[in-house]
Amino acid sequence: MSGAHGDLEERIQALGSAFWTWRAAEQPRTRDDIQRIERPADWLPDWSAAALARYRKRLDEFELAHRSIEVAGAPAALVVDHALLGSAIARARFELEVLEPWRRQPSFYVDQTLGVVFDLLVEHRPFDAERANRLLRAFDAIGPALSIARHHLAGEAVEPFVAVTVDELRSVEEQVATLEEALAPAFLSELRGRLATASTSAGRALGSFRDWLAAGAGGLREWHPIGEEALGRFLRDVALVPYSPAELLELGRVEHARAVALSAAEAARPPTSQRKPDDLESLVRRAAEEEAATRAFYEERGILSQPETLGHYLMVPMPAYLEAISWLGVTDDLTSESRLEEDGVRYLPPVTDNLPYFFEANARDPRSMIVHEGVHYQQLALSWRHPDPLRRHYYDSCANEGIAFYHEEMMLQAGYFPDSSPTRATILSFMRLRALRVEVDVRLATGDMTLAAARDYLASAVPMDPATAAEEAALFAAYPGQGLSYQVGKLQIQRFLADSVRVQGGHFDLRQFHDSLWRNGNVPIELQRLELLGSAGEGPIRSKR
Repeated sequence: MSGAHGDLEERIQALGSAFWTWRAAEQPRTRDDIQRIERPADWLPDWSAAALARYRKRLDEFELAHRSIEVAGAPAALVVDHALLGSAIARARFELEVLEPWRRQPSFYVDQTLGVVFDLLVEHRPFDAERANRLLRAFDAIGPALSIARHHLAGEAVEPFVAVTVDELRSVEEQVATLEEALAPAFLSELRGRLATASTSAGRALGSFRDWLAAGAGGLREWHPIGEEALGRFLRDVALVPYSPAELLELGRVEHARAVALSAAEAARPPTSQRKPDDLESLVRRAAEEEAATRAFYEERGILSQPETLGHYLMVPMPAYLEAISWLGVTDDLTSESRLEEDGVRYLPPVTDNLPYFFEANARDPRSMIVHEGVHYQQLALSWRHPDPLRRHYYDSCANEGIAFYHEEMMLQAGYFPDSSPTRATILSFMRLRALRVEVDVRLATGDMTLAAARDYLASAVPMDPATAAEEAALFAAYPGQGLSYQVGKLQIQRFLADSVRVQGGHFDLRQFHDSLWRNGNVPIELQRLELLGSAGEGPIRSKR
């Protein structure tokens, strides 16, 4: 761009570059299955009182700088970039001062300590000296970070979140010891002694933290929801979603009824069996075959372009050192902006009779995971190549999860799953779960549902195993807006597609629509809609002023 618009673009990009450099060091580590951000090589979380003061001050500066940029009359691309930046800044404020996980959630500090170790272990590459030393620094930082945690949590930690964390850490010393024993052979011999010392110290610190929590953590608070007003503000300013909490409840219920009706129709098909493979090696081989077949299906049906430079999404056996703490996140390595030449991988546990909900579905048919987690890999790999740096970053789950969820049903309708495949029923089970998540997420946030009720509701209505239901309920209570993102993003995409067909008529091309959607997959759907169609439709598209 040139002239005034060129200057405007430079200001937006400069502010975005400064913000994301800051955010890479400040943004909390989470258990989200999508890689949120690429960290500096020497990064370690810092949630000390001094760091919190710095974060607030810098956030004030970013908000002021963002408000000073006027985009009225600018090209749509600049309006979108400005709104993206406003969304990212609003999320940082929402996390810091509304959710306040650093003050309320003990598991937050498990994520900022042992979770950092998990993230380093999940990378699918050798343990060279640089990677080994990063792991050692992460282990060494656990004790001091948990001292800070005690300071913030004392008398402030929320009772149900404490109970969840105590349960998570019940065997943490043994888990860390197992991790160290399994990891040592992969380490450089001269660093194995340091690994043993650092991991043992870390395990003791985590166990002591658990015992302190179990003893009452200096006094506990009751859980209180963030409330309808705060949830509405999140939807409007962070997720840029054009629906109120009440509208989302109704949409979720309608979609759940639709999923139940489709499941009932599916049950009328002649029953067929679907046997799990005898061993993990067979499952890994089948997954690679199915991933290649999926990419060929895209091309044959004109659904989605598959550039030669795009890597593969593969499944591999889970190493024992990762399995020991696999509860700390989704065992996917979706690579990163600087690792685009690498394949994405999913680590799989051994095939047994008692696998959790999603691993069980994958063991019976790896396509059930390829059409969701594999989509995350492809979408991120394509978005990280976007020529606009501001569009390479992850902002909110609605777009990313909405794409993957939309893709599942789209592939079902496109004939990807044969009529005889029992996996069709699995995909419909996923649809029921994600519709129910809307109701659970909204009702927890507004105070209309307890944690126990949410757990029981998910376990009986999906249905799903009690452990997974408890994990989901705790996650939604701690991070409102995450659970509803799948269904809401999917609905937005479907409306976006329908309006594109209406506007473009005979010129509409599904492959082109999907290529653009995937490439801009970190961008809220309402902003994509604004840029492509020139209209935001029903949604409130505006920069936060």
